[in-house]
Amino acid sequence: MNILLCVKQVPDDSVEIHLDNKTEKPNLNGVTKVANAFDTYALELAVRFMEAHGGNVSVLNVGVEDSLNTLKNCLAVGAKEAFFVKDDLYADLDALGAAEVLADAIHKIEKDKDKKFDLILCGKESTDEITGQVGPMLAEKLGTGFTSSAVEINLKDNGMEVHQETDEGYNVVSIAYPAVVTVSKPDYDPRYPTIKTKMASRKAVIPTYSAAEIGEVKQAKVRCTEYVAPPKKEAGIKIKEKDAALAVSAAMEQMKKDKAI
Repeated sequence: MNILLCVKQVPDDSVEIHLDNKTEKPNLNGVTKVANAFDTYALELAVRFMEAHGGNVSVLNVGVEDSLNTLKNCLAVGAKEAFFVKDDLYADLDALGAAEVLADAIHKIEKDKDKKFDLILCGKESTDEITGQVGPMLAEKLGTGFTSSAVEINLKDNGMEVHQETDEGYNVVSIAYPAVVTVSKPDYDPRYPTIKTKMASRKAVIPTYSAAEIGEVKQAKVRCTEYVAPPKKEAGIKIKEKDAALAVSAAMEQMKKDKAI
């Protein structure tokens, strides 16, 4: 089975990011760009699937110059090949624009490589925009089946059996391929690269396409108009009564005063 993972590069979400007082935009100075966390879960799921059933895992990124390192990191943890659609025109894509470019890129790669992808994976959502829209929009553009929030994928008859995460557990969904599936967090973590795989990934030649080769970049229909920092937490009120009954009474009176009850 040929599996393609669409990976997005995002600011490292382990770093606390604040708004710049002058620009009123997130201050990303010194913040490393990394693969989106849900995309790394999807990659690990894909590589395990390949190890169990054979096939090939490819990764695709649409972005600007600094995304190349993210693709090489994906190669270091199990992907067999990578594709890069690079152009400054992709700097401010909205979800629909990203889905359209990805669909055009997939058609281009399939034509150039003379092969079809059976399964296209995306992370459930990205940690920067958190829209969760690119996966379903991509399925619509490609005309394939779609399932969201997968935590496990198995071969079943002439298709796939997907365990779809829900608040109560998971649904078991049967889907034919080709299909687009978004991935949540499975019960395992992504693997780490070895020195050998890191060295090999640095030497990898990654086919690169421009916007002119892929197709027209349409104007974004959705744009961010303002960033707003979350409100700062106010200092709490400390109940100083030592007697438990008096402390509870004081707390109740304060909550009534604050209209919390």
